[in-house]
Amino acid sequence: MKKISSIFITFIFATFSVSSLANSEGEAMYSALGCASCHGANGRSSDDSIPSLAGKDVDWIVQQLEYFQSGERQNAYMNAMAPMAEGFERSIAEYLSIQDPQK
Repeated sequence: MKKISSIFITFIFATFSVSSLANSEGEAMYSALGCASCHGANGRSSDDSIPSLAGKDVDWIVQQLEYFQSGERQNAYMNAMAPMAEGFERSIAEYLSIQDPQK
């Protein structure tokens, strides 16, 4: 029983560490790519014409980035910016999904 508890605790810490790493990577990429200049700090846009991304579903954010990357969704600025997020879509989306949309 002690070994099972130890394995469970190790699993929880490993999961938390991977999640924290993804969130810090997502935050770093969100910042480095200049996403906040339009979508706002922590994904909360102050411009009604630009969507806030804070608190949105991870898979939805990833899908939108992929649509912009492929050209399936059209917006001149996003079609130019989204390809720079390639390979980091999920970590950016995970970071945005845990942001409070109300702050």
